[in-house]
Amino acid sequence: MEMIAYPDTEAMMMDLAGKLASELRQCLLTQDHASLAVPGGSTPGPIFDNLCDANLDWSRVRVMLTDERWVPESSDRSNTGLLRRRLLTGRAADAVYLPLYADAPTPEDRLPELEESLQPALPLSVCLLGMGTDMHTASIFPGADQLDRALTGNDTLVAMRAPGAPEPRITLSARVLRDAMHRHLVIVGGEKRDALERARSLTPQEAPVAAILDGATVHWAES
Repeated sequence: MEMIAYPDTEAMMMDLAGKLASELRQCLLTQDHASLAVPGGSTPGPIFDNLCDANLDWSRVRVMLTDERWVPESSDRSNTGLLRRRLLTGRAADAVYLPLYADAPTPEDRLPELEESLQPALPLSVCLLGMGTDMHTASIFPGADQLDRALTGNDTLVAMRAPGAPEPRITLSARVLRDAMHRHLVIVGGEKRDALERARSLTPQEAPVAAILDGATVHWAES
């Protein structure tokens, strides 16, 4: 794990967007397509604002979420809505979006076809992850019903239900996240840095983020 500390959040978001764009650009030099997996939530929004106008051939980039809440795109809980507003716009509007949600009562109803749709984009070229203060990453939560499967199984996607999560989730597995050519973790604030330090001495069952730290670059700013 490599840690990069930034003087402030604005500088981090701009620099990280540049790194992601550079890695995608390098991938497209040698491959027909590149793939980018990103988180939802509030933290990555400014990264998307900088990344969406990066000068690269977005039509050859497949974009997906690292995880999604099992709600329709019209819901204000949808991570897809965030992506459409802040990443899949400008030049990045030409990217191919691979959704993790389909219209069905539960994730299990559509899991096989969603997994199949992702296969051409794997292994991931670039993966950006976040982390909660409970040390979850993507939707791999401590205490979740399918935690062991998400951490150690060969699945591409895992349906998850976790304490405190009001709806089912669907998440890329730890295997898929670890297989990414470039893996970045972005965190803000002292509380999350402290949580990350704790995670380094815990098992992935206790701190799921520990499953993806080896080989990752962590980007941190105090505020």
